[in-house]
Amino acid sequence: MKAARYHDRGDIRIEEVPEPVVAPGTVGIEVAFCGICGTDLHEYLDGPIFVPPHGHPHPISGEAAPITLGHEMSGTVYALGEGVDDLAVGDSVVVEPYIVRDDVDTSTANDSYHLSPDMNFIGLGGRGGGLSERIVVQRRWVHPVGDLPLDEAALIEPLAVGYHAFQRSGGSAGDVALITGAGPIGLLTAAVLRAEGITVIISEPSPLRRRKALETGVAQHVLDPTTQDVVAEVLALTDGVGADIAFEATSVQPALDTLVEATKPRGVVVVVSIWGHRGELDVQKLVLKELDLRGTIAYVNSHPATIALAREGKVDLKPFITGVIGLDELVDAGFDTLIHRNETAVKILVDPRR
Repeated sequence: MKAARYHDRGDIRIEEVPEPVVAPGTVGIEVAFCGICGTDLHEYLDGPIFVPPHGHPHPISGEAAPITLGHEMSGTVYALGEGVDDLAVGDSVVVEPYIVRDDVDTSTANDSYHLSPDMNFIGLGGRGGGLSERIVVQRRWVHPVGDLPLDEAALIEPLAVGYHAFQRSGGSAGDVALITGAGPIGLLTAAVLRAEGITVIISEPSPLRRRKALETGVAQHVLDPTTQDVVAEVLALTDGVGADIAFEATSVQPALDTLVEATKPRGVVVVVSIWGHRGELDVQKLVLKELDLRGTIAYVNSHPATIALAREGKVDLKPFITGVIGLDELVDAGFDTLIHRNETAVKILVDPRR
């Protein structure tokens, strides 16, 4: 079968690989769609980051580059391994793409399995990936999505990132949130916040992405940091108080600086994006405002609630899909667009059989 294989920074190849084997306790999934994630772009431009470099296998998966990419996937069950009796062939599903040690408790009783030693992600640290025709995944990481369309279901993974970021913020209905960056994660985080009754302000330089934020209704206020003083605008919108909670979704230094300035005293700043370089922080401002600065990585037991948001119509995922391409177009029409012309696209999906 065809798969997108990450060899090294700037080196992704579409290659033929063996089909995966459906072992006991696993589920065979025919991939319908897989999103291109900002993390994939970071691997391409700055990596390897999560991808184990050639010659340095990951301690859990035992794999190293080249590995198959893709962790934002949806698909249809085509086979069930021995012992899996709560799914059926033909079910529509998504994958919670974790690689963790077998002795880690991944039940709802543990809210930190995503922070366990040597954690990595399917599609980055090995075990196949969604940028291929088929994948086999342990039953624990497979979530049925019912009648949710499979193209929309491919956005459940990044929506779960937004959901977990919301949980990390401690925000609640009536709060005002500032998000820097209206890329896929920024927009989907905004969608979660709006569904939770939070007022959203987004700062984004791209006209297309600003329009998308307004058209989808995920933000009540959209600012252009190239022509507006974002801090002044946020203060004006909050009667001089500042944002209650803030989300950094760009990995750009000025965006983080803006959040520190625009968040109210004792507010919460959540860093959502993956940084491929060192950032800086004015610690004195953090101290004098008694800000909480929090990191967030991925999700933990977040998929059921996230799927419910989409299935119940509280979040409409369709408008965020701005393109569908084939696997052979991955680099030229996918990565190249999102790296060099990201103002023209939000979420590009890959159909591996197109």
